Amino acid sequence: MSFDTAAVPRPPARSGSAPILTGAQAVVRSLELLGVTDVFGLPGGAILPVYDPLMDSTELRHILVRHEQGAGHAAEGYASASGRTGVAIATSGPGATNLVTAIADAYMDSVPIVCITGQVFSTLMGTDAFQEADIVGITMPITKHSFLVKDAAEIPAAIAAAFEIASTGRPGPVLVDVTKDAQQAEAPFIWPPKIDLPGYRPVTKAHGKQIQAAAQLLATAKKPVLYVGGGVIRANASAELLRFAESTGAPVVTTLMARGAFPDSHPQQLGMPGMHGTVPAVLALQEADLLVSLGARFDDRVTGKAALFAPNAKVVHVDIDPAEISKIRAADVPIVGDLKDVLVDLDAAYAGASSGGAAADTTEWWSYLDGLRTEFPLGYTQPSDGLMSPQYVISRIGELTGPEGVYAAGVGQHQMWAAQFIKYERPNAWLNSGGAGTMGYSVPAAMGAKVAEPDRTVWAIDGDGCFQMTNQELATCVINNIPIKVAIINNSSLGMVRQWQTLFYDGRYSNTNLNTGHGSIRVPDFVKLAEAYGCLALRVEKEEDVDAAIQTALATNDRPVVIDFVVSADAMVWPMVPQGVSNSYVQYAREHAPSFDQED
Repeated sequence: MSFDTAAVPRPPARSGSAPILTGAQAVVRSLELLGVTDVFGLPGGAILPVYDPLMDSTELRHILVRHEQGAGHAAEGYASASGRTGVAIATSGPGATNLVTAIADAYMDSVPIVCITGQVFSTLMGTDAFQEADIVGITMPITKHSFLVKDAAEIPAAIAAAFEIASTGRPGPVLVDVTKDAQQAEAPFIWPPKIDLPGYRPVTKAHGKQIQAAAQLLATAKKPVLYVGGGVIRANASAELLRFAESTGAPVVTTLMARGAFPDSHPQQLGMPGMHGTVPAVLALQEADLLVSLGARFDDRVTGKAALFAPNAKVVHVDIDPAEISKIRAADVPIVGDLKDVLVDLDAAYAGASSGGAAADTTEWWSYLDGLRTEFPLGYTQPSDGLMSPQYVISRIGELTGPEGVYAAGVGQHQMWAAQFIKYERPNAWLNSGGAGTMGYSVPAAMGAKVAEPDRTVWAIDGDGCFQMTNQELATCVINNIPIKVAIINNSSLGMVRQWQTLFYDGRYSNTNLNTGHGSIRVPDFVKLAEAYGCLALRVEKEEDVDAAIQTALATNDRPVVIDFVVSADAMVWPMVPQGVSNSYVQYAREHAPSFDQED
């Protein structure tokens, strides 16, 4: 995977004598010179020196969050919606550890963020000083790199290097931990600094022989599939993917992280593969004779039982991270490189390999896949308890908002329904926590996305469980004029866990009832809660009221809008391939994939 480095400002040329700045001033000035305009943070003692010059900056907008995890997810949403590196700031100890979940989330999903934390005085490190935590050690496994800076003179180079690392190669989070004495000390501010990153040399240009080998395999394959992962989005390579797919005529599947990388309206799009993927996408991968994996990592949610995944397929695996190639499935043709460049090279090589009618006939393959699309369209049943269908609510949000909107989902059933029932036509429209599966992601990520893309409509599609983890960031949105829309898909339970309890634990619903939306008990009452934060708040309990509520939200842009959609707790995410089961277990999927049209 790769990040669009064209969006990363280059430092200006060095001129004149170096001014003397405090380390704290150097932090702020470095961010300004790197082109940062927005940061999310919460002050505390160990980072307080930075907050003083930050107050004087005319170039940096600081957004005061209510919890540091919110700052991290907001930085993620900012980066994922815009392609620019997000920035979060926190103090030492619990401030820094509150960032850990968001950092791990960004690491799993290859999101470029830089987290700047304060640290206790260097003379106190290792003494269990007040609010001391070894955040560099804690985050080492979940960052591309973590810096500890004890010298004010090293601050510009550390921050510049952090942005370089976060935004190049396979993007991801980088932490810069700065001791309080380094922030207070003075040093010459030298810009641009010398960045020395021994061993960090991301490969962007693929080997020509590998490109030719891949093109030859594709030209002779009778059942090819383009298995598209989130790396295509991170590489800003959607346009190149579209050209390549149309050149080859191969079917395309887009993983949860790749929704929008290839238009849903395109006839070659089979949908999302995996545990809750469409039947055509799942079976296309399983029965293919060639998988061309583009920025995907053969995640367990896609492969099912990995040893039985796509047993007859050869594999071309393209990724900018060599560690991903053959990690789970051995690649017949490994290609390390930037997908934006690799797809151009593959397209040209395929044109040569397939010229003169040399390409294999895929008519029979497409006939089979089209038959699956006809037999197993994505659909859902109306609930029998008289409550609303969550799939209907989510589909109407997508239809009334349109493809130019941004949709940030929490984690659980509503996440899968949002991935399934909203049509994505462009990259960076779909934001979610894919690898880590972090509940609480949605509201702060939507907030960050709205800051990055203020002219777009931004929805947080959340569950009643997820919403209660980070809804305090609505205060941040109100105070900072960040008018996101929040759709709470309120089934009064931890829906995905409840679904597993229904299917695999004989309906024993141990600790999954939240009491948020059914009957006379609402703890909390989301309408009252949202109004207390200063939001426009609505509750919808009947399908005939859904459109009007969504249209009210779309027309309201002077404050956030929260809609409590009270839906059935019995709704299930289908299709579903159980965990640890081979995708060849087709009978299960077919029994549970509705073959009817959506009911309005």
